[in-house]
Amino acid sequence: MKYIIVGLGNPGEEYDGTRHNVGARVLGEFAKKNKNKKLVLLAPTTFMNKSGEAVGKVVKSKAVAKNLIVIHDDLDLPFGRFKISFARGSGGHRGVESIIKKLKTENFIRLRVGIAPTTPAGKIKKPIGEEKIVKFILGKFTPKEETGLKKLMPKLLDALDTLTTLGLAPAMNKFN
Repeated sequence: MKYIIVGLGNPGEEYDGTRHNVGARVLGEFAKKNKNKKLVLLAPTTFMNKSGEAVGKVVKSKAVAKNLIVIHDDLDLPFGRFKISFARGSGGHRGVESIIKKLKTENFIRLRVGIAPTTPAGKIKKPIGEEKIVKFILGKFTPKEETGLKKLMPKLLDALDTLTTLGLAPAMNKFN
């Protein structure tokens, strides 16, 4: 089974290191470690809310969409956690929304990387209001978050490796 892996992010240096670009960052790390694998890796150069335009050029049918893996940030998951999902709505993520609209299906795999801040007790405390949310997701990772992301990266790469070698069910069983 051949997978198409997409890492979502915004183009331009000003977005490097931002929470919203974590999908593109994970894809970059995965690409470095999987040079010899036969996979299609896609890092759209469109802005996040136009991701469907790039993905639609590669994914031409609903059958092919089932082998699509989209890596993206998720404000509904706490920082340091991730989840593998299949056939879910966008959850308000505009990049995912754009892909769903273009492909006319939700039937694809998502590797959702948590970026939500948490209380000391581990409870999610998302920013409230559109302006604060945008400022947060387009903000750069803090030094502490960078350290946490470095620790999380091997698990994310393992999850992608498991998805592409063993498939969706075994990956969900192992990581969710």
